[in-house]
Amino acid sequence: MLIFNYSTKKELKQAIGTKLEYIETSMFGAEYLSNGKLTGCNRPHMTGHKREFFANATIKDDIIIAVS
Repeated sequence: MLIFNYSTKKELKQAIGTKLEYIETSMFGAEYLSNGKLTGCNRPHMTGHKREFFANATIKDDIIIAVS
């Protein structure tokens, strides 16, 4: 699962149209895809954010096109 570098899911949704800011967590290779659906969360204890959230981000040509 990726760590999304956004304080809230709302902030992630506001980033639609930009490149995803994230941290890879897998020991087995990159999880990020230039095209596809990515699942991730933020980690408040690692990023200094106040709340944790989980989300799916749809990426096309390295740009966020949808968040759910």
